[in-house]
Amino acid sequence: MRSMNPIEPARLKPGVTLDRLPKPEAGADAGFRTGVVRGKALIFWDPKVPGKKLDAIDTDQITPAADCVSESLETLDERWKAGSFRYLMPDFRARVHRGETFLIAGDRFAIGSSREMSPAGLKGVAEEVGLEMVVVCGNNMGDIFRRNAFNLGLHVVQSPEAVADAQEGDELTFDPSSRRLTNVTRGKTYEPVPLAPKEEEIRRSGGIFAVGRREFRASVETRPDITWPDPATARRLTTTEQILWAHRVDKNAEVRPGATLRVYADLLPASDGTAPFSIHTFNQITGGDRIWPRQIAIANDHFVFTGVEADDKQTSIGREFAVRHGIEKPFYATPGDGIFHFYFPEQGLVMPGMMIPGADSHSRAYGAYGAIGIGVGSTTLGFGWSTGYVYATVPQARRVTFRGGLQPWVTGKDIVLELLRRWGAKQSQGMSVEFVDGDRQLPIAYRNTICNMMAEAESWNGIFAPDDITYSWFAAKGMKDLPYPRIAPGAEAPWAIDEALALSDIRPMIAKPFSPGNAFPAEEVAQERIGFDKAMIGSCTNGSYDDLLSAALVLKAARDRGVKKAAKEFVIFPGSGGVKKQIENSDPRLDGESIAEVFRSVGGLIRQSWCGPCFGQGPDSLKKGERAITSFNRNWTNRMGVGGEGYLASPSVVAASALLGYMGPPSELGLHWDAEAFAV
Repeated sequence: MRSMNPIEPARLKPGVTLDRLPKPEAGADAGFRTGVVRGKALIFWDPKVPGKKLDAIDTDQITPAADCVSESLETLDERWKAGSFRYLMPDFRARVHRGETFLIAGDRFAIGSSREMSPAGLKGVAEEVGLEMVVVCGNNMGDIFRRNAFNLGLHVVQSPEAVADAQEGDELTFDPSSRRLTNVTRGKTYEPVPLAPKEEEIRRSGGIFAVGRREFRASVETRPDITWPDPATARRLTTTEQILWAHRVDKNAEVRPGATLRVYADLLPASDGTAPFSIHTFNQITGGDRIWPRQIAIANDHFVFTGVEADDKQTSIGREFAVRHGIEKPFYATPGDGIFHFYFPEQGLVMPGMMIPGADSHSRAYGAYGAIGIGVGSTTLGFGWSTGYVYATVPQARRVTFRGGLQPWVTGKDIVLELLRRWGAKQSQGMSVEFVDGDRQLPIAYRNTICNMMAEAESWNGIFAPDDITYSWFAAKGMKDLPYPRIAPGAEAPWAIDEALALSDIRPMIAKPFSPGNAFPAEEVAQERIGFDKAMIGSCTNGSYDDLLSAALVLKAARDRGVKKAAKEFVIFPGSGGVKKQIENSDPRLDGESIAEVFRSVGGLIRQSWCGPCFGQGPDSLKKGERAITSFNRNWTNRMGVGGEGYLASPSVVAASALLGYMGPPSELGLHWDAEAFAV
């Protein structure tokens, strides 16, 4: 079934003809390095458990936010190399330079951000002294990092047995041809977790630049075709699989878990942080001046409003690229326009049925609108800007059905924190997570929070199949003629895991450091009287108008009971510039006051719309020893600022805590739930 196709074919620059495009380069194995890699073990030990390798090393620890900066395309990776494990292992670079090139870590290595600065920096640290890095870890390596590593030619091996056996000083070898790992000291050889055939092809091709150059000309010559499955086929596919099926470049490719496909992208967004490496990739593949970048969007939301010269240089790279290629609003968001996971949907660029790989891990938020949103690295995005499509490996599918009534003060944030708590250390296991709102009671704001934080759940994506709530949201924006048909999971779609979550069992939650899954009922946390230095509301997870309204309703009700001022510093970051303007308008639910007026009346400070302290940037980020309760998405070590402690909660709980001076839900203020008064 064909539909209106919003994906444009490639557009050649003036004066460029097809016969001027480079012909495909040599195929797989061209230039593939086959020599055995040798080195010594560099082990990350768990400081709390003697003899155990450290699990869950996230990308914030591999490359701290302040080091995710490129001051020019010529010095792209200098800061990335210098910042590698800056706080977790300060002598990392020196140890690698003396031959400790086999990085050994536990399970869930490199979870989190899509920042490709991490694998690029690790690879570069070894290469600057003529060595090669090999990453050896246990199960469930961060999927975005793993894909980025293949794109860059960084050797990665998943072998729990090898990790368990490795000790300080061990000599190891790695054969790039077979991917066989040997611990020479222990006399043991290991066969790593195998790669998908297409992943192996990309690895042997020499990385994403070589693959892109090989496929570039054909991608320009081919017109994108989006064809939806017939009812019989759709009956066997999940919502995610149907979107992948429709967006296949190769129409005979089978859509099944484990298969790697080429899929057309409807939108390919980057932030100012991830854009420079994407631009470099685009230039390497296309030559830089042959086509207009395809499906491109860039938002300046990470390294703005800091007053740091290096950050200004970083954002200037994307700005100059946008000028050169005529990229304008709404596809180019200037500082203050908003965080791109709010800004691009607000601008009507995200719609049901779309395939949206974004160079930010929280691109999963687009699942709230019935689209596939996945986090990818900069090289994958630059490849997409060049070809119009990306490579994607079909994940296993997991369904979560929500049933029962929402309890007092419970929001999307509480639902997702409870889900992460239940999933524990395994989290989603890299699956595609499809949510079913069984009783149609979760508004888009709640769905955004849930899908957004599938990044912390380590899922491939999270999605709500588009339903009446979805289409009502678009209709309210005047968008009724959407390009793709209404879809829903097929009745015979197989689920690797099929589970239910009773909403009646969920209470307001607070996640303690240093994991979003380390969550507890807010009423229990309130008994601990945990103090803090700052209360902060906003981010791409909870920065919508409805999120801020829910907080303002709590503040107004408490103010009416005599609680006039926040007990601690209270800061608000609207999700977009549009939301920032909207909250200045009077709202009848606040008796004619605006949300902004209510915030200011208790001492709240409204900032520009950007990532800021959620990313550990700017003057509001935490200093050593500071603690904050926030509506952000991650509270990992150093995430909100080096040496700080972050707690996570809903905007309602953060607002109540700001007034209380300790962490607790609105009920601690003596407020009694009234759906008519407080529900959004």
